[in-house]
Amino acid sequence: MTIKQLRAFLAVAQSLSFAQACERLHLSQPALSLAIKNLEESLGGPLLVRTTRSVALTPEGETLLPIARRLLADWDNAEELLRQHFTLQLGKVSIAAMPSFAGNLLPAALKAFRDQHPKVNVAVHDVINEQVLEMVRSHRVELGIAFEPESLDGLAFTPFYTDRFVAVVPGDCDLARRTEVAWAELLQGNFITLQRPSAVRLMLEEVLAPQHGRLPVAFESHQLVTVGRMVAQGLGVSAVPSLCIQQMEELGARCIALHSPQVERRVGLLRLAEHKLSTAAQALSDVLLHAPDWRRLDLPRP
Repeated sequence: MTIKQLRAFLAVAQSLSFAQACERLHLSQPALSLAIKNLEESLGGPLLVRTTRSVALTPEGETLLPIARRLLADWDNAEELLRQHFTLQLGKVSIAAMPSFAGNLLPAALKAFRDQHPKVNVAVHDVINEQVLEMVRSHRVELGIAFEPESLDGLAFTPFYTDRFVAVVPGDCDLARRTEVAWAELLQGNFITLQRPSAVRLMLEEVLAPQHGRLPVAFESHQLVTVGRMVAQGLGVSAVPSLCIQQMEELGARCIALHSPQVERRVGLLRLAEHKLSTAAQALSDVLLHAPDWRRLDLPRP
């Protein structure tokens, strides 16, 4: 039983006329008769009683009629729904992003996406860097935004830009009047940082350990906004990715260039390497990859 056969049956059953059904379906009478015959053969018996003057439904045809109406209505609805998804009149896409990106740069990109596709729902998962990778690998989201992983392991990574860490200091301290600071100077103060297993924390520990040993951690938090507020209150200093500069300064802290060593890592878009994106996810990916904001980041430089 095919959709074409059901449409042929329904057209004849509703009009009780092969001629009218042919006109409605734009089919020749032999083609219509063949479709009805094949449907009857597939179901095992006659659905229509045909004479030279009239057409009538058999009892089995009467049984099939309301079923055919429902099946074709569901089919048409499914076609229309998928058409709307493919043309982005409707849809949903899920993306995971590390908090530093989700809270600072992502909203502007989502605004651009919504302006283009107002009917597509976007679910944002604000999770730590390691969870972004896990959610993409487990198919929980189609797209992820994170630091470039050391091993892709089935993932495809497209960079947005290279992010450089900056110092975060209280606005009224001596360092705040500087344009740059070395790590050796910054680490003389109480250091405030994110808790493990944050990628920011682990990255700093890995890069700084050979030259500066263990971080002198005085305070730690799961949230960057808390780190920024503690710095602004004079509890210590910190270092964050440059994409957090605006957020830190809005909280009352000051960001300055940081060197010796420079700590940097590429930030970009993650997806499964062998997975075809949905139409909505592909459209969001296109917006993210062509967004100009993070290609022109005004990063403090020593």
